[in-house]
Amino acid sequence: MTPMAPVDMGSLRSPGAIRGVLFDKDGTLFDFQRTWVPVNRVAAMAVAEQDPKLAKRLLERAGQDESGRVAGGSLLAAGHTGEIAAAWADLMGLDDTSLPGLVRRIDEVFQRHGPEHAAPVTDLSSLLNDLRSRGLFLGVATSDSEHAARRMLARFVAPDMLDYIAGYDSGHGGKPQPGMVYGFCRDAGIAPAEVVVVGDNLHDIHMGKAAGCGLTVGVLSGTGERAILAAHADVVLNSIVELPAWLAEHGHRAGP
Repeated sequence: MTPMAPVDMGSLRSPGAIRGVLFDKDGTLFDFQRTWVPVNRVAAMAVAEQDPKLAKRLLERAGQDESGRVAGGSLLAAGHTGEIAAAWADLMGLDDTSLPGLVRRIDEVFQRHGPEHAAPVTDLSSLLNDLRSRGLFLGVATSDSEHAARRMLARFVAPDMLDYIAGYDSGHGGKPQPGMVYGFCRDAGIAPAEVVVVGDNLHDIHMGKAAGCGLTVGVLSGTGERAILAAHADVVLNSIVELPAWLAEHGHRAGP
C-alpha cells in the first residue's frame, strides 16, 4: 500500500472538537473507476442514440478516454448532470431548449445503472458505524442527483446511518460552492469549523475551504492525483479506511 502523504501539522488548524464528517460519494465512498466507467458509457450511448462514434466523442469531451480513464477534475469526475448535459449539447450543436430533456435522460441512466455497478471502497456500514459510535454526525454531499445517491447508498447502509444526503439538485447549489456544507451544518446543528470534508477531487476540497470547515481530507480512491490534492487539502489519505485512525492519532476528538 502506498504510504500516506506527509502532513505538515503546522499547516492544520489546532486540534479541536470534530462533530461531523461530510463525505463526497463517488471516488470517496465508492471506487470511481469500477462504478462509473461502465455507467458513463451507457449514458453516452443513450444520448448518442447508440452511435458509437458520437458516444466516444461525448465521453472524451466530458473527460473519459477510450481506455476508460477519467481525468481528475473533468466533468465526469467532478461535474453534475446539468454541466455534463450542457457540454454534450454543445458538442452535438443542440440549443438550450434541449437541456432539460438531456438532463433527464442522463439522470435516468445514472439512477438506474449507478446502483447496479456500485463498488464500495470498504464495508461502509462498518466504517460509518465506527464513526457514529464516536458521536459524529455523518453526511454525503455529491454531484450526483439526490435520488440516485439515496438509491446507491441504500444498497450498502441503513437509512438511519447517515444524517444528511445532498445532491446537485437538493437546493444547496453545486460544488465547489459551500451550500451543501451549510445544509449539513444546519441539519446537524453544528458549525463548519466542526466539520471534516472528505473527497477525491478539488471540487470537494474547495467546497470545504469555502465553507470554513475544520479539516479537508483528500482521498486517492477516485480520480484525484496525490500531488494535486496535497497542494490544496489539509491531508491526503489512500482511502476513507484510514480516516478513523488518522483523526484519533492527530488529536481530532469527537465533540459533545
